[in-house]
Amino acid sequence: MKRRTVVMGLTAGAAVPAVGFASGAQAASRTSGASSAATTDSSLVFDPDSYTELTTSITDTTGTAHEVVYHFYKVASYVADPVDAAYQSLNVSVPVKIDGSVVDASGAPILFANQIGGYMPSSVANATGVGAGGGMGPGGPGGPAPAADSAASRQQLALAAGYVVVEPGARGRSLVDSSGTYYGTAPAAIVDLKAAVRYVRFNRGRIPGNVNRIVSAGVSAGGALSSLLGASGDSPAYDSYLKELGAADASDAVFATGAWCPITDLEHADMAYEWNWGANPLGSGSVVDQTVSKALSGAYGDYLASLRLTAKGFGTLTARNLDEYLVKTHLEPSATRYLAALSDADRSAYLAANSFLTWSGGRATFSWADFLTHVGARKKDTPAFDAFDLSAGENNEFGTGTTANRHFTLYSLRHEEGASARLDSDIPAKLHLMNPMHHLVDKVNGNRSKHWWIRLGTKDSDTALTVASNLAARLKNLGDDVDTSYYWDAGHGADNDPGDFIKWIATVSGYRF
Repeated sequence: MKRRTVVMGLTAGAAVPAVGFASGAQAASRTSGASSAATTDSSLVFDPDSYTELTTSITDTTGTAHEVVYHFYKVASYVADPVDAAYQSLNVSVPVKIDGSVVDASGAPILFANQIGGYMPSSVANATGVGAGGGMGPGGPGGPAPAADSAASRQQLALAAGYVVVEPGARGRSLVDSSGTYYGTAPAAIVDLKAAVRYVRFNRGRIPGNVNRIVSAGVSAGGALSSLLGASGDSPAYDSYLKELGAADASDAVFATGAWCPITDLEHADMAYEWNWGANPLGSGSVVDQTVSKALSGAYGDYLASLRLTAKGFGTLTARNLDEYLVKTHLEPSATRYLAALSDADRSAYLAANSFLTWSGGRATFSWADFLTHVGARKKDTPAFDAFDLSAGENNEFGTGTTANRHFTLYSLRHEEGASARLDSDIPAKLHLMNPMHHLVDKVNGNRSKHWWIRLGTKDSDTALTVASNLAARLKNLGDDVDTSYYWDAGHGADNDPGDFIKWIATVSGYRF
């Protein structure tokens, strides 16, 4: 007999009953590649009969409305020993009928969609349906502004396409207990997402969907974490953290990765930002400290050289040709797509207002310098991420214990404390745990995602445009399938082709509904 189960009103630190679990069931076998540093606790067995049946209308990107009947499951915690179950919980949505046709989702891909913004905590505990997660997701403090096509609509589109949707919560940097101890700083968020993936894989055959076709998705910091999840599948570097939580004994590798404007590679992000946006004024019209900006920008060349990135027609990417590479590979194609989609009248008006663009033979061309002028104001002062006064969200992300904010780059630390200052001993390892490039360059991970969807706006100065391009270039160098596109004139958090992402999932997963 089907049971209607709803978990409501969970708060930080609350004791949470194991709603949605069947007790005493036989534990699933560990998926190939998983770490032994995990649990086979039977409390982590998913109860396929514990759901609420819901009906909703979802309008797809063509404007067609679909009636979707789905089973909505609330999992009280995806680990046996949660630190805070209000955040370490997840929801599962399974379509059972679309426009009156019965759906068998047993072999469907699984969209694993986090709603993390600004490395803040994200909770789905109070959600009452698909895409309705609360907490500090997109649009929350430090996160991206809500876009016309939000993370919630991405989940709904996936459900309407016949996919299973998993929405995990995760701890974040602002969580602090009564003793003043921060318990959601690095690497808590990625450890939680890995634990949630392990829970899904552990419950193969109980949670509907193909656990070998999990597709991660996230925006901004959530995009960085999605990238990290894709890059670091089954890395033993996280084992001790997962064991401490009582994570399920299964693989945490994901099949494919979707990342929108990922803010990642934080230890080099200040350098990249100044290389990209250093000469652009702030919104106030003032120019940032050019001594600092040039020092950081100059250091970026050495880092770029260490990546040994190559691209067809450019050879090795360096600080000398990276601007031309960005223009020819990402920016001009972006402007071309944008202009080609306009009516003749609208295109003429746009070109008249933006004379730096040359439109010839159905193709847009321009220089890097003119592009920077076109973008205009940069969003962040310098340093953009490891702020001298420890005011950046990323300073909080690397806090520890009762210390809310710390420096995580030698440049900023020594600027404030002198040339002999040394980073705290745990910082280097935590930077590696939070950076997908570590798993793609320093220690190439064979269990990474092999399919990647990477998107960002050309006017997104929340981070450097080079961060996503470096990620894409490295993945291509490794032979992975990479679909990268920049949205012309779009800002942070944009998602201008959500329907194409849903189709891409079907293509790479081989699924046909």
